Amino acid sequence: MAARIILLSLLAAASAFAQAAERPRARAAGIVIGVLEPGPLNAITDVRDVRVGHVTLVEGDSVRTGVTAIVPHGGNVFRAKVPAAIAVGNGFGKLVGSTQVDELGRLETPIVLTNTLSTFVAADALVDWTLRGDGNEDVRSVNPVVGECNDGFLNDIRARVVTADHVRAAIDGAKTGPVAEGCVGAGTGTRCLGFKGGVGTASRKLGYFTVGVLVQTNFGGSLAVAGVPIGRLLGKAYLQPKARPVPDRGSCIVVVATDAPLDARRLGRLARRALLGLAAVGSPMTHGSGDYVIAFSTHDRVRLADRDSAEVERPIALRDDRLSPLFQAARDATEEAVLNSLFAATTTTGFRGRTVDALPIDRVVELVRKR
Repeated sequence: MAARIILLSLLAAASAFAQAAERPRARAAGIVIGVLEPGPLNAITDVRDVRVGHVTLVEGDSVRTGVTAIVPHGGNVFRAKVPAAIAVGNGFGKLVGSTQVDELGRLETPIVLTNTLSTFVAADALVDWTLRGDGNEDVRSVNPVVGECNDGFLNDIRARVVTADHVRAAIDGAKTGPVAEGCVGAGTGTRCLGFKGGVGTASRKLGYFTVGVLVQTNFGGSLAVAGVPIGRLLGKAYLQPKARPVPDRGSCIVVVATDAPLDARRLGRLARRALLGLAAVGSPMTHGSGDYVIAFSTHDRVRLADRDSAEVERPIALRDDRLSPLFQAARDATEEAVLNSLFAATTTTGFRGRTVDALPIDRVVELVRKR
């Protein structure tokens, strides 16, 4: 069963890459955000050893959902925990595991993203995956971290088709290298800013350090591209008179990874800057939106050994007065990751015959150039 799921996921990823070749990413279309250069892949996997896996579920005319897993490093994450922090823009959502991350400032499992009603099966599967890991035979408590967006417009969310096997396959299939974007994994059935949303990613290089971002986009608002009010110009802006209504609910999960040596407090500062990227693309973080940022550092010197016998921890950390370039990187990479999710996503028809149109890239580029 698991082998079949992984095969289907690989086929979905291959299909997503084929679609991406037909639909350029934002930067390839001439939309450049900020002045910092991206990493070689312009993806969260530019941060060394970070891995991403998708399982995409498309069945009949009603199932449009999936799972995305972000794995901080290739070792035993429970035994080599990474410092982490969570920032909440608007808390209308279910981010499993958030209170322990807030309390202890560390991440001990991969991060799993899925749909709202599959959050809890995903958390249970993540616990099971951790307990089965080599070296974890004596583990008696696990804090799984699972984020969600509600894809119930295009997906029969009440059917709850996501299984533990799907979650484990996404984690086991996670890899470094290029990341499939758009209608894949947890972004299969999402919509964003009046168009088809999905998974997007981007990165920024800062000398020795990299900041990478991955988003699951499913929020409303008034789309802006490089400062141009595209949503208003296309008649799809939130609260625009006589425009097609854009829902004031949804969610966006932002995952920020960096190889800069940051502790949990500094990661919290970094996570809050990613919310500026959501604002830049037009999100007002409305009442019904769950907007969360999860940030972690992969630097070897800040990992927290679970079995360290030392009574005092002596991790290193980048000074606070050196963080501003990273703040800019997180803001810009988040903005570009959202745009990449929209640029890569394709028109999708799903549950009850509902259709969400893809972003009209040529028209968007034309409007941006005119401005």
